[in-house]
Amino acid sequence: MKRLNKFKLVFLSILTVTAFSACTDLEIEETDSILTDGFTGIPTAEEATSTVSGMYNNIRGYVGDQANLYALSEVTTDAQLVPTRGSDWGDNGIWRQLHQHTWTADHQYIRTVFDQWNELQLTASTVLDERSASDADARAQASFLRALGMFVILDNFGQVPFRDTTADPRENPEVLTGADAVAFIASDLQNAISGLPSSSAGDDNPRATKAAARYLLAKLHLNRHIYEGTGSPAASDMNEVISLVDDIEGDGYALQDGYFEMFEPSADTETIWYVDTSTGNRIWNTLHYNFTHPDNTGGGWNGFATLAEYYDLFEGPANSNNPGEGQEERRGFVAQGGVTFTGQEFMTDTDNDGFADASNVGYGFLIGQQYALNGDPLTDRGNVPLQFKRDFVDAGTGQPSLVENGEQTGIRVIKYNPRNGAFREHEIFFRYSDAYLMKIEAIHNGGTSTDNALALMNALRTVRDATPLTTLTDQDIIDERGRELYCEFWRRNDLIRFGQYTKDWAFKDPSAVGNTDKNLFPIPNTQVILNPNLVQNPGY
Repeated sequence: MKRLNKFKLVFLSILTVTAFSACTDLEIEETDSILTDGFTGIPTAEEATSTVSGMYNNIRGYVGDQANLYALSEVTTDAQLVPTRGSDWGDNGIWRQLHQHTWTADHQYIRTVFDQWNELQLTASTVLDERSASDADARAQASFLRALGMFVILDNFGQVPFRDTTADPRENPEVLTGADAVAFIASDLQNAISGLPSSSAGDDNPRATKAAARYLLAKLHLNRHIYEGTGSPAASDMNEVISLVDDIEGDGYALQDGYFEMFEPSADTETIWYVDTSTGNRIWNTLHYNFTHPDNTGGGWNGFATLAEYYDLFEGPANSNNPGEGQEERRGFVAQGGVTFTGQEFMTDTDNDGFADASNVGYGFLIGQQYALNGDPLTDRGNVPLQFKRDFVDAGTGQPSLVENGEQTGIRVIKYNPRNGAFREHEIFFRYSDAYLMKIEAIHNGGTSTDNALALMNALRTVRDATPLTTLTDQDIIDERGRELYCEFWRRNDLIRFGQYTKDWAFKDPSAVGNTDKNLFPIPNTQVILNPNLVQNPGY
């Protein structure tokens, strides 16, 4: 695949500047034959198929990472934050900047997201190039993957650099914004829907199917008024959302009773597309050092937590989350000890006196005292009872702070439980209940359906053991999305659509409150220099 690799290197050399010289002339010189060879297509169908496999392999890293897209989607919101505990998680303030909305155009994770997802869409374009010998399946998958890459860039940066693979690689990529970007993505997704295989609920879907393409197209229509700056959703877009979700439902996808069972690596009725990447980052980045891995090596990394105000979105007592306290299912519970190992699927036992490995880790939101497998209270590294607390405070002064925190500050959040295998490769990326909530929102915003939005909402809440609502407001919908989809990559997107990304929350910098410039991330400075068609976003 020599020619494809050359073209990818051209892109990466243009996409990323690793160093600056004292010279101010940044014009690219023709000193490398890579720049003049051009791209003549992927020569065989087998190589095109291999290229598609390579894109899916790259997505494993893009999605499984605790930084980059996950951090931009969740840590910049009220759902996740990473305080500095002594010297742990300091990282020159890179995590705090995200939560406080004080990032700059040089922020590492912002640069990486821009690079990764633009590389994905360019690689997909090589498969779709008319000179490539790609078969119909590879083209359908590439259409979906290019749309996905462009959607991520549009959603986060508001403008999408697009390189025509038939053009001279030395030409600056054109930049798509607003309606042009939406139309391009929608066209790719329509092509994907035509060519991708169908799926049914319960199928094993580590790659895109028609349902995945419909889901992403529904997401595009739901946010179209944001991307095009029209101010409010059009009824035609809301009707498209309803129709696409109805088509997904036609494949048998449905709400599942048993919320946390969906996050086991087994068949369910809600997973539209999962990425076969390790869920270890979602588990160990939040747990304390003294929670052990299933193989009894090492422990948690004691970083990620949530704000108390986010925890308070859920039904249940404010200062505890023990079994049987009347909390809704999605809030989970603090395990009071381990589970006896009886050969359960996914669980293991490595000489833990009959307990399943890591089964002393609860589900959902962990607050208060945590317990060992035998039910004894766990302690922190200072031999103090391990009790996760609502507030983030300086360990010395007791004042609210994101620095100098102790080991126990912050309610912890966990969906993928280590009792089911700490590093199983099964992270859900597209889920039916998200589509279901999109339909509710579309009906609420003027879409036409025989279904009633409030009735649909209460059907979901009943399945999740939550109290039915008597009315339905915008705030009810955004709160329900927060309860249903926490830590699943959509909190930033949702808050922006509901006009709440710039609201005040604990530790946000005062200059960012109400500042709508923060709805988009800055274009990395290196890219603005290299491509004059890119215009830096306002406020940066």
